[in-house]
Amino acid sequence: MFTPASALVTDENQRKRLRFLTRSGKTPQKVALRARIVLLAADGVANNAIARQLATSRPTVLLWRGRFSSLGVPGIMKDATRPGRKKAISPEVVQKVVEKTLHSTPRGATHWSTRSMAKEMGISHLSVHRIWKQHGLAPHRVETFKMSKDLKFVEKLRDVVGLYLDPPDKALVLSVDEKSQIQALERTRPLLPLRPGIPARQTHDYSRHGTTTLYAALSMLDGKVIGECLPRHRSEEFIRFLRRIDRETPADRELHLIVDNSSTHKSPPVKQWLLRHKRFHLHFTPTSSSWLNMVERWFGEISQKRIRRGSFQSVKELIAAIQEYLDQYNLAPKRFVWTKDADMILSKVARCKQALVTGH
Repeated sequence: MFTPASALVTDENQRKRLRFLTRSGKTPQKVALRARIVLLAADGVANNAIARQLATSRPTVLLWRGRFSSLGVPGIMKDATRPGRKKAISPEVVQKVVEKTLHSTPRGATHWSTRSMAKEMGISHLSVHRIWKQHGLAPHRVETFKMSKDLKFVEKLRDVVGLYLDPPDKALVLSVDEKSQIQALERTRPLLPLRPGIPARQTHDYSRHGTTTLYAALSMLDGKVIGECLPRHRSEEFIRFLRRIDRETPADRELHLIVDNSSTHKSPPVKQWLLRHKRFHLHFTPTSSSWLNMVERWFGEISQKRIRRGSFQSVKELIAAIQEYLDQYNLAPKRFVWTKDADMILSKVARCKQALVTGH
């Protein structure tokens, strides 16, 4: 059985402030409730009676009686500060996880997983996941790269990037390449359509019905693409495509074509054709530097949007699909914009070479 509490000791100034808190329209409701508790307690009302009258609990009444007794009116104005959640993992452990991830591998494996690292460090795999996310680490991922060994790398890089950033007056810059060996693949079963919660699905097996090569010239002026599918990837086909470019571009413009180092682009027949067509100028990217040719980005888009998920019963059907995509794309072409200058690229290449030497 509870012993009735004695009346809470208050002075007139405190009572005045408490009554103001209960009447002011700007007082937060929780603070007004606390003020009413204290006023009733000061009048000698029992704790249980206060709880019933104010529709609250006895522990709440006891809490704010005690807070007022210790701190006065300021004690009921705001909640007591609470200590934050104690960090379960120390900074030292976090640092060790990061260092192990960057500079070591588990025995018998090429990289750490969240569970192998968790076992090694004696923490949960969820903690490892959080640490990796905070530090931008993803040891399960790997990307490929290739360093160009072209002795004229800097010269060719500056030439190509210069065409992108500062094209010649009264000239067209075209990014030209071939996407060879595009296969006409027919899936063994029809595509299962997209449904809520379930992605579209296709069989992993297929029948091959031949290949084609897509020749494309991307205009850096407006993003339009001159494209044509030809059966093979030889000098004859390349010259045929150059003739098409010649027909479909203004005759009074010089043409600067950015191409890779394929032998198709450097063969004697091509050189002879270029001698007869003086407005054509070929600019070669460095070896192993296909990323410099902007048309490769467009090839990536047509692969993703039209070819990769398609099912074609013949090469003719594949070519028709490619031509349809070309026609639709050129109705509203997207201009591809190069943003990095040659010095920025060379600086990044230098950092990559330094990383290869140091292992970091």
